[in-house]
Amino acid sequence: MGTGEQCPSGAGLQRKRGTVMRKWCAAVAEFIEREDGPTAVEYAVMLALIIVVCLGAITTLGNNANSTFNNTALNIAVKSSAS
Repeated sequence: MGTGEQCPSGAGLQRKRGTVMRKWCAAVAEFIEREDGPTAVEYAVMLALIIVVCLGAITTLGNNANSTFNNTALNIAVKSSAS
C-alpha cells in the first residue's frame, strides 16, 4: 500500500462484504426465478428420461413375453411327444 492509503477498517470491510454477498444472493435468486432460458433444456431432459424408461419397459416386457412363449412351446412339445 502507498503512503496515502489506509487499510480498510473492520466495520467498513464487513459492510463491503455484506453488500457483495447481498448482490450475489440477489443475482442467484433472480437466476433461479427466471423461467425463460432453461425450459427447453428441461424439456429435453424430461424427454430423454421418458425415452429411457419406455425402452426399459419395452425390453422387460419383450423378454417376459419371449420367456412365456418359449415355456408354452416347450410344454406343448413335451405333451405332444408323450402322447
